[in-house]
Amino acid sequence: MSMRSRTSALTALAVAALTAGTVLTAPSAGAAPKAAVPKFLSATQLPPHPTSAWTAGPVTEGFPEGLGLCVSTEGVPSYEYRNREFWTDLDTGAVQLTVVADSAALAKALAKHYDDLIRTCAERIEASSPDVEAEVRDYGTLPVEEGARVRGLHTETSWGANDVALLSVGRDGNTVTVVKWGQMGDFDDAPVTAFKKTTTTAVNKLY
Repeated sequence: MSMRSRTSALTALAVAALTAGTVLTAPSAGAAPKAAVPKFLSATQLPPHPTSAWTAGPVTEGFPEGLGLCVSTEGVPSYEYRNREFWTDLDTGAVQLTVVADSAALAKALAKHYDDLIRTCAERIEASSPDVEAEVRDYGTLPVEEGARVRGLHTETSWGANDVALLSVGRDGNTVTVVKWGQMGDFDDAPVTAFKKTTTTAVNKLY
């Protein structure tokens, strides 16, 4: 089943309005456009699935719905977002977002903003949805370019639905990327080591 058609606790919760984080300064007027276009992960660079190959969708413009639960455009300037979705034949999906800011300083603030949203996601989920228990775990930073951090999110509903996701934020200069992997299950089902490798690749591919 593709992540676009997947029905789970996370998709059910994504309709809730989740707000948090620092409002960033808007890009300066008249800033020169960036010529370089960040590269995206390929299907083979996702954490291997034990029984199904990954399929990569096209790179598209816009903010991906797959990140809407924890990461959103709330409090962020109107950047030109680009994204790519991935899925397997089973209940596993992933998405990558890239954003090119007008300066390294703005990109650093944006990366922190996204990471703060992920770090505080569980408490916002529980505040907005009393039937859901959520937990975020910090899996640490990665020594790639200007750095990256990996976190995990587990949600469990009162009717028994379990979902686990791995999310990372990384930066190379003035470009930020967010990567999310998710499926049904709990933290024991999350391929943390493989996802760290995926995140490192994603940041290295930005330029």
